[in-house]
Amino acid sequence: MSVRRLAEASVQPASFAFNKANTAAAKQWIKKYPKGREQSAIIPLLMIAQEQEGWVTKAAIETISDMLGMPRIRGLEVATFYTQYQLNPVGTRAHIQVCGTTPCMLRGSEALMDVCRSRIHHDQFHTNDQGTLSWEEVECLGACVNAPMVMIFKDTFEDLTPERLAEIIDLYDAGKGASVAPGPQNGRTGSEPASGLTTLKSEKAILKSTRDREAREAAKAAKAAPDAIIAEPVPAPAAAPVAPSNASKPKTDAPETSPALKTPSATKVAPAAEKAASVSAPLHSAANANKAAPEVEQVAKQRNGPKAKAEPAAAFKAPEAKAPAAKPAKPSLDDKNRPAGIDRPAAVDDLKLISGVGPKIEGILHTLGIFTFAQVASWKKAEREWVDGYLSFHGRIDRDDWVKQAKALAKGGVAEYIRVFGKKPV
Repeated sequence: MSVRRLAEASVQPASFAFNKANTAAAKQWIKKYPKGREQSAIIPLLMIAQEQEGWVTKAAIETISDMLGMPRIRGLEVATFYTQYQLNPVGTRAHIQVCGTTPCMLRGSEALMDVCRSRIHHDQFHTNDQGTLSWEEVECLGACVNAPMVMIFKDTFEDLTPERLAEIIDLYDAGKGASVAPGPQNGRTGSEPASGLTTLKSEKAILKSTRDREAREAAKAAKAAPDAIIAEPVPAPAAAPVAPSNASKPKTDAPETSPALKTPSATKVAPAAEKAASVSAPLHSAANANKAAPEVEQVAKQRNGPKAKAEPAAAFKAPEAKAPAAKPAKPSLDDKNRPAGIDRPAAVDDLKLISGVGPKIEGILHTLGIFTFAQVASWKKAEREWVDGYLSFHGRIDRDDWVKQAKALAKGGVAEYIRVFGKKPV
């Protein structure tokens, strides 16, 4: 799952408060949890906030966390974990969730996403020019028999074609979304096969009321025509009984399960008498135990020796059978190729805007004296290789092109990044 972050500060509202109806609903939800467990209500309360505002804002997360008496970081953890919460502004009239899981994919969900790209925006989680529509790809929405499908708000629209989805998008964009009936869009009324029922076509074997009605009708017909010969259905020959399988029978030495005995002996003997009649186990002899039985090889042959013959030096071994190579040691901090660090400046760049840099990696770079985009943009090949080895990235810095990203961010910030790469920093 991709990293989920809150929307930029420029679009975040300064405050949040439930309206009167939602305040009552929130209090009712909190009452459903035992005393001391009220924090569990954060999930439904965040959903109520999303339904009120259209998306989950930072102010809403903090307000709800304070309302439940929980640390704000815990509220942020919940909101950023569950994908049901929209952390960025979505379309004011419709946010379309397109199912992209296997059944819908096989039935043409890619074509539905192409419609969203052409009618709304090329990228997910972006609104159209009017801010009325947005879209995203989601996991299974639970109507696989009626694939492909989308969900808008809490309604699902199934059995879609690209043309029908385009019509639905236009209706929502025009403010006429309430006129679109949810459910299958091809005339189906349930989740039976598209070609119609192939089994269970008759209720006779299902409903007792149907069988009783047919029995009454047959009795009535026999009474009305007593001389008529009513053919009785010929019963099918009874199948021969199948003997139980022996596969699952336990194999034990207990007399109760021995097939040679019908029942355990009723005669009981004293333990001393039983012990006297028993034969002691032979003493262990390593030499005898190592000999092959005469009836097997007709010779007293020792069976000890090497467990396996040594392989020739040139014997081929599959790569997966070879011993794993030792991990290369991290480069030294005193290496001449280590990038030059600086003292922490008053204004530190947000290195997490570089794709591939998270909070942990940013912290490591800070310990190396790397605080600005300009420093990363100036790295030569040897310096990139040193940092790559220090972070155990195996070439990831060059694959993600940190230097190019850092140059764009150092030159003009996010706006220049979007101009160069055609998207916002992840």
